[in-house]
Amino acid sequence: MFQQLTPVIKNLLIVNIIFYIGSQFVPIAYDYLAVYYPDSPYFKIWQVVTHMFMHDKNNITHIFFNMFSLVMFGPMIEQVLGPKRFLNFYMISGIGAWFLYTAVNGIQLYLATGSFAPLHGMSGNEIISLANTGSNEALSYVIPMLGASGAIYGVLLAFAYLFPNIPLQFLFIPVPVKAKYMIGGFILIEIYMSLSRPGDSVAHLAHVGGALFGYLLLKFWKVRKGIY
Repeated sequence: MFQQLTPVIKNLLIVNIIFYIGSQFVPIAYDYLAVYYPDSPYFKIWQVVTHMFMHDKNNITHIFFNMFSLVMFGPMIEQVLGPKRFLNFYMISGIGAWFLYTAVNGIQLYLATGSFAPLHGMSGNEIISLANTGSNEALSYVIPMLGASGAIYGVLLAFAYLFPNIPLQFLFIPVPVKAKYMIGGFILIEIYMSLSRPGDSVAHLAHVGGALFGYLLLKFWKVRKGIY
């Protein structure tokens, strides 16, 4: 099966596994490679990209389901878009996921404090001390976002966009369901979860952002919808 993977999918799989294994031995990697709120003293510009390759080291299902989805749905999309365009699609979806998540986080901070950067100028230790008191504003500065889920939701959206009528079947659903309904349902659930559980540890808005930017990119490239 591994030999049958398309080139970009294979390389993305390898890189994600290397990052995951490496993070088990170098836990401090999370401080530098997961992405923090832009005004946080822990934020580094490269984190906007590297966070897509970091996964929860204490929860193997985080990376497993992301990579499983990539392997299941990615190759057909790469074959349609081509390796270079698919890699661009994957990365832009992931960055778009971060952008939407961060933008909404910033708006929430502004509504709560009157500032997009309420803790500007505070040191990392000061913010951690404040976070330990339960301050939501401080927590947003010290809890990073990580994972390929935003990019993966872009991939899922692309699959439903390109192959809407392919039947999909999962263990917990006894009958096949067309891709456009199955994946559309997943995205609607993420939208609902982002609105109903804004404090959840899962970055549901990042998932929505990945799907949104994936859709916008397909439209920008004028990729024909549902022709496969």
